[in-house]
Amino acid sequence: MSVNAVRGRGTAGGRPRGEGQWALGHREPLNPNERSKKDDNPLNVRARIENIYAHGGFDSIDPADLRGRFRWYGLYTQRRPGIDGGRTAVLEPEELDDRYFMLRIRSDGGQLSLEQTRTIASIAQRFARDTADVTDRQNIQLHWIEIENVPTIWRELEAVGLSTTEACGDTPRVILGSPIAGVAESEVLDPTEVITEINQRFVGDPELSNLPRKFKTSISWLADTPYEANDISFVGVIHPEHGPGFDLWVGGGLSTNPMLAQRLGVWVPLHEVAEVWHGVIKIFRDYGYRRLRARARLKFLVADWGVDQFRQILQNEYLGRALIDGPAPELPEKPVDHIGVHKQWDGKFFVGAAPIAGRSSGTQLAGVADLAEAHGSARIRLTPYQKILILDVEQDRTESLVQGLQKIGLEARPSVWRRSTMACTGIEFCKLAIVETKARAADLIAHLEKTVADLDADISIHLNGCPNACARTQVADIGLKGMLVRDESGDMVEGFQIHLGGGLGMAEGQTAGFGRKLRGLKTTAADLPEYVERVTNHYLAGRESGESFARWVMRAPEDQLR
Repeated sequence: MSVNAVRGRGTAGGRPRGEGQWALGHREPLNPNERSKKDDNPLNVRARIENIYAHGGFDSIDPADLRGRFRWYGLYTQRRPGIDGGRTAVLEPEELDDRYFMLRIRSDGGQLSLEQTRTIASIAQRFARDTADVTDRQNIQLHWIEIENVPTIWRELEAVGLSTTEACGDTPRVILGSPIAGVAESEVLDPTEVITEINQRFVGDPELSNLPRKFKTSISWLADTPYEANDISFVGVIHPEHGPGFDLWVGGGLSTNPMLAQRLGVWVPLHEVAEVWHGVIKIFRDYGYRRLRARARLKFLVADWGVDQFRQILQNEYLGRALIDGPAPELPEKPVDHIGVHKQWDGKFFVGAAPIAGRSSGTQLAGVADLAEAHGSARIRLTPYQKILILDVEQDRTESLVQGLQKIGLEARPSVWRRSTMACTGIEFCKLAIVETKARAADLIAHLEKTVADLDADISIHLNGCPNACARTQVADIGLKGMLVRDESGDMVEGFQIHLGGGLGMAEGQTAGFGRKLRGLKTTAADLPEYVERVTNHYLAGRESGESFARWVMRAPEDQLR
C-alpha cells in the first residue's frame, strides 16, 4: 500500500494535501472547533460548570465553553423564542442563544429501570417545564434547563446510574441497541454486556474525547436499529464454522452528504466487539479529516480509502492480527416492529407504545413507570424510532397495560401514521432549524388519521427542521427537509423539500437507498397534509399486489408524485 493511498486526496499537482490527519502529522492549521479542543480538553468544562457557572449564572459562562465544550456533557443552548427560520443562518450565535439549555440524557441500548425512569421524570417536572422528548438515538431530551440546576441534575442522574457525559460533542455518542435485547425470541446473542463494557471503559476517556466529529454506534443482534446510518455497527450473524457473532459495518452517516455504512466482511465474536470498536474509533481519531468540519465524519475516510484498505489498517495498525472473514447477516422476513403486544422468549410479553413523533413529558414518563410497576415490570426501553416499551408483562395483564398506556397518551395500537412518523426537535428549541416539526407532525398525523384512516401498508414519514437529517429524512418513505418556500402569494413561508422512497435494509428483499428526489418537489407546511394525502391515494390506486410504497415510487409517473 502506498503512502499516498493512505493519505487520501491530494492537490492538483499530485502533492498530498493535509486533511488534518494526526497520524500523518497534519495538525495545522486548525479550524475554530479544533483550536477550542486543543486549548482545553472539553471534559474539563464540568468543573467550571459546577464551581463557577452554576453559581455565577448564565452571564458568567465563557462563550468558548457555552457554544463548544458544554456539548461534551449533553448541553446545548436553546433557540431564543420568536426568531423565525429565515434568520437561522443570518444571526450570530449569541443572537440565537436563549438563556436556557437542552440537556440530553444517555440511555445506551435504550435501557431504563423504574428508578431511572422516575428520576428522569422528576427532573423533567422540576427543572425542565415537564419536557422529556424521546429521540431517535434512544436518548431523553430535556428543555428549559438553567445552568444553576445542572449540578443537582447530574447528582440525581448519576445516583441511579445515568449520565449526560458525551451525549453530544466530538465524542462517542450514545450506543444504539435493540430495545428487546435479552428478551427477543429470535435473538441468539444479547450484546448488552458489550454495550455496558464500552460505556464504562471508553465514555469519558480523555484519549477519545477529541474526535474529528461525532461517532455513532449501533450494536444489536437484530436488524431493528438503523445500523446502515451509523459510523460503526455490529449486526448479529452466524458464521458457518465459528457460530454466532457480529458482522461489522463502518462509514454510515446522513446529514448533507448522506452515505450508507459498508460491510467490512468480517466476523467478530461477542468477546472481541469492544476491542474492535476501540480500534475503529482510534482510526477515526488518528486518520479522520480535521481540516474541514464538513468532511470530518468517518464516512468520508471510508469512502476515500475503501473497505479493503480500512480493514487492512484496522488489522495491521490497531489490532495487530487478522480478522476472520464472515458472511452477511440474514435479515428477517419483515421489519421488526416493537409496537403492540409481543411475546418474549421466556413466555412473558412486552408492550410497545407510540407517543406522537417522540413528544413526551416528565408526567407521562412517571405514568409509564407507575404502569410498568403495577403490571409486574421493572424494565422500560426506548427505541431508535421514538417509541417506548415495557418488558416482562404476563399475558393476562397485557390488555390492562395497553388501556393504561392509552389513558396517558401512548398508543399500543396506533394508526399507521402515528406508528411511522418521526420528527426532530425543530425550530421550537433548535438553533439550526428553519421550520417547526413536532407540531407539524401532530397536525399531519391527525389529518391523515381522518382522511386515509384505513391504510393497509406501512409508509414512514420523517420530518426534519433543517438539512442535518437528525430525523433520518433520506431513508424514509416520505422524507421532509425543512426549508423556506414561496406560497401562492409569493411570500416566503415554512415548507419542506420532499424525498420519496428512501429506506434502510431492515428486512429480506429491502434495498437500502436514499429514494427519489424530484426537481423542485416542495410543499409549504400548510399544504403538507393535503400533499401526503394525495400521494398516498395515488399509491393506493396504482400499486401492484403487495407492492411497497418505496417500490411504487421508483416506477410511478412523476405527475403522481407531485
